[in-house]
Amino acid sequence: MADMEVDKKTESSFCRLGLDEWLVAQCKSVGISRPSAIQHHCIPPILKGNDCIGCAKTGSGKTAAFALPILQKLSEDPYGVFAVILTPTRELAYQISEHFHVLGKPMKLKDCVVVGGVDMIDQSKQLERKPHIVIATPGRLADHLQSSNTLDLKSIQFLVLDEADRLLEGNFGPDLEVIFEALPEKRQTLLFSATITDTMYELRKVAMKKPFFWSSNAPIVTVEQLDQRYLLVPAQVKDAYLVQFLRNYLEEDKDRSIIIFTGTCKFCHALSITLRNLDFPNVALHSLVKQRIRLASLAQFKSNQVRLMVATDVASRGLDIPTVQLIINHNVPPSPKDYVHRVGRTARAGRGGMAITMVTQFDVKVVKNIEKHIKTKLTEFKMEEKEVLPILNEVAIAKSQAQMKLEELDFGEKRRINKRKQMILEGKDPEEEERKKQKMIKERKKAAKAKREERRKATASQS
Repeated sequence: MADMEVDKKTESSFCRLGLDEWLVAQCKSVGISRPSAIQHHCIPPILKGNDCIGCAKTGSGKTAAFALPILQKLSEDPYGVFAVILTPTRELAYQISEHFHVLGKPMKLKDCVVVGGVDMIDQSKQLERKPHIVIATPGRLADHLQSSNTLDLKSIQFLVLDEADRLLEGNFGPDLEVIFEALPEKRQTLLFSATITDTMYELRKVAMKKPFFWSSNAPIVTVEQLDQRYLLVPAQVKDAYLVQFLRNYLEEDKDRSIIIFTGTCKFCHALSITLRNLDFPNVALHSLVKQRIRLASLAQFKSNQVRLMVATDVASRGLDIPTVQLIINHNVPPSPKDYVHRVGRTARAGRGGMAITMVTQFDVKVVKNIEKHIKTKLTEFKMEEKEVLPILNEVAIAKSQAQMKLEELDFGEKRRINKRKQMILEGKDPEEEERKKQKMIKERKKAAKAKREERRKATASQS
């Protein structure tokens, strides 16, 4: 936990914010000597009992902004389940747990992480012991609430939605409804994110009690220490450019840590195997990897045993790994908001970092949207084609071997089985749903073909 950069206008000490001496001392012991801007503005109103919405750049200390006041209130009256923290990803849940453990060490804090991929019976036993803090992903917490009577949340004092924009605008709606029904009306609700959305504004008006609202007024959405580049590549040889870039980059310093973001679980796994075949040791992180392997992979990467991680957007939210010096976007994220969260994995807490986005001829419009959102122009990172040509065949063979490996693993079969189970639980016929899906695909292809034909005729008539 490094000391966060502080806006000089808001520079203050934790004592002046109303935090108890033991918490101030604990902050200093872990290297946090003074509050960041979001901590300076949000901690006092939370201590006063207000609901709060906080929005600031990635790496600005949002977790401590809610953890510190919760720990202080808990120390005054420790009992049962005191706070529920909801996050969109399992990895972020474990990281928040680590923050609470470090900051709450003097008071022997009890917490429980409730996420998928872990045995529910073991989790139920932990919940029966009434931990002070429950940190959960919405799906698994909703499962516990619906399947047993052991978890009572009617006495909680705090509900926190971390990465609130993703929770409120993702596929979490039904699970959040189950959770909200189990919570008391009298509670403090805290929403934190790096990106503010219309949904959060609506919640501010409708579902919260005159919340304190603070958003960083910095004109640029990403941090100043981040060097943001783009690399123009032909789509068909993108991976060869990536491999040559990695060789050049790591030749300068083999101890650099890199995250490569990809668009899908399948491609993430294929690229990870491809890079391993080309002598780039790496770990893969995506939602189809078993939870214990995900945690082990993340631990390897955090401890610098492995310097390269290939990941989907499951790793783009909130993860704080100080040693990451480079982010590579293998695909241009379709949403500018996702770009902000991805590149926010580097240049954290005042450190420097670089983000390179691989751009093909099909991505120019999306990049323009990103630049408009972040109010910053990406600068070009140039690579000579002659550098890449000699390795085209080598990379093509490695990719082919990776595809064969995926087929051997029967990749994605578990997801297909779970999808069929869910359909049956919902009273649907999986075979009938598949027929509908194939029919829809055919209709879309037919419509696309008709549009192409119309354009061809229009072009012919003009000429």
